[in-house]
This record gives sequence, C-alpha cells and structure tokens, in this order.
Amino acid sequence: MDIVSISNNQQNIIRTERGLTISGTRITLYDVMDYLTAQYPPKFIRGLFDLTEDQINVAISYIEANRAEVEAEYQVVLKQAKEIQHYWEERNREHYARVAAMPPKPGTEALWAKLREQKAKHELEA
Repeated sequence: MDIVSISNNQQNIIRTERGLTISGTRITLYDVMDYLTAQYPPKFIRGLFDLTEDQINVAISYIEANRAEVEAEYQVVLKQAKEIQHYWEERNREHYARVAAMPPKPGTEALWAKLREQKAKHELEA
C-alpha cells in the first residue's frame, strides 16, 4: 500500500489492490468519479459514501490535481467493469431464460397480472 497524497488532517489517497482509494475507507476515486461525471454535487457524494468533509475534499482535490492520470485509470476501470458484466450476462443467459420460462408460483397470478399491467402502462408513457 503506497501513500499517494497527504492533506487535510492526515486524510489521504492511497493505492491499494482496488486502485486509488480514500484512506480509511474502501471507496475508490473511481467510485467518486462516477458521480462527479454525472455532475452530482460533492455534498451528495459525501452523504452517499458516508465520507467526512475532509475525505471528499481530499478526493476531489486529488482528482483535479491529477486529472489526466485519474481519468486514464477511470477509463480502464469502466472498460473492465463492462467486460465483467458482459462475461456474467453470457454465462448466466441460459439460467435467466430457464427462470423466465418458469410458471409463476401458485397464488401469485394476480400479482403478476398487476405487474404486467403496470409495465405495459409504463412502456406506453415512455
């Protein structure tokens, strides 16, 4: 584990096997980047990940100061996540098809009918 940057009351960014991580947490800068990219405010991100103000400030400062490096690593992480998702979707395709073909459990017919009705209504609105 390498300490990458130290700032604000000893809060820092460290490199772990998960990548660039906010010290004392399992939160990576890539987790934070997902929300920054989607233009969520820092206060929301802080609350979402239960971070202190110092922790979110250190994360955002580090991202801003090392934008090219963090962005390059973030793109690699996104690519890997997509590949993993594709792998598991392919691996489970037959299982999902079998489950979808199964009849509903006895006693749930009315619930499934209501769900199909709501789904159809939602698709018409979209």
